[in-house]
Amino acid sequence: MRILLGITGGIAAYKAAGLLRAMSELGHEVTALPTQNALRFIGEATLEALSGKNIDPELYGDVASVRHVQLGQEADLIVVAPATAAFLGRYAAGIADDLLLNALLASTAPVVVVPAMHTEMWQNQATIENVETLRSRGIRVMQPASGRLTGEDTGPGRLPEVEEIIDFLFAASPLTGKTVTVTAGGTRERIDDVRFIGNRSSGKTGVALAIAARDLGAKVHLIACNLSQTPKGIEVTHVESVAELSAALQKPADVLVMAAAVSDFQVVNPHKGKLSRSTVPELELSSSPDLLAAYTKKFPDSFAVGFALVDQGEDLIEASRGKLEAKGAKVVIGNSIGSLEGNDTAVQYVDAESATEISGSKGDVAREIMRRVAAQLS
Repeated sequence: MRILLGITGGIAAYKAAGLLRAMSELGHEVTALPTQNALRFIGEATLEALSGKNIDPELYGDVASVRHVQLGQEADLIVVAPATAAFLGRYAAGIADDLLLNALLASTAPVVVVPAMHTEMWQNQATIENVETLRSRGIRVMQPASGRLTGEDTGPGRLPEVEEIIDFLFAASPLTGKTVTVTAGGTRERIDDVRFIGNRSSGKTGVALAIAARDLGAKVHLIACNLSQTPKGIEVTHVESVAELSAALQKPADVLVMAAAVSDFQVVNPHKGKLSRSTVPELELSSSPDLLAAYTKKFPDSFAVGFALVDQGEDLIEASRGKLEAKGAKVVIGNSIGSLEGNDTAVQYVDAESATEISGSKGDVAREIMRRVAAQLS
């Protein structure tokens, strides 16, 4: 694997030498790219000796080869260790003011960021939000270790040891080699060429589940129902109606996560063109097919995860257990109507043996759901 190792200007930069050596000894081709500030803490000679390559952090060096693009495009993986608070802020904001950030923005390779800084800087709200932004874009951010920092302080913010970083980079992820299909958003059924019957859904939970599955090593196919924004690094199929969603669900996957809000009704007699305000149509509706039940019947070996949306006050677990058997799913995620809006949610993870509440941000809940699915698969 061709690895681009970015090194930013913190005291922990000296540990990058050990990380570079360890990755090289595993058989990877490593190119070290320190920032100018990183070279205040670790010398070019050390990095050149360990990598066997010349070190040139200048943005305007070797312009003819368009090096800032070449470095990013040639990498199979980009690792930034240590990553300072200043680097996290510039990267989250998309500011490409040095060679490393230019290479990152010019690359489509997976990126792993390993922060290291003082505890107060790591826990500052600005850093927290920058890390959340990077994670929302599919960038893996490793938690810092806790321990002795520069000076006499101790706390979270220490760069993890080389062995821990290597494990984080290369240990087999729980869903490595698995295919995961996730549906997200809400379907729409045409009344005319302008109006539709639809289900209210932001698609945030479904997208977060797709990202979580991707970050656990799966090959993910996201079927996006009327979503304008979708994450990178994931195969996406855009659909509008129940019929289009059904057509997109004709391939088996190791895991199906049916998070889309599927309309229970379809319009039998949609009008061609636009109905005038004075024309009140008589709509003939038919029941939509049960897509999850049809999928589990056709692909019984797939691990199917369904969703049960219930009114406030209904028994969430009982409703979820009813759908578990009726739809042939392995797991049903029970949530209430109140969870449709906002970035936080609380759900019940219900399988044949137990029910567990999971709460937090939709991203955190999605990650916990996929971790549980991966554990049950294994």
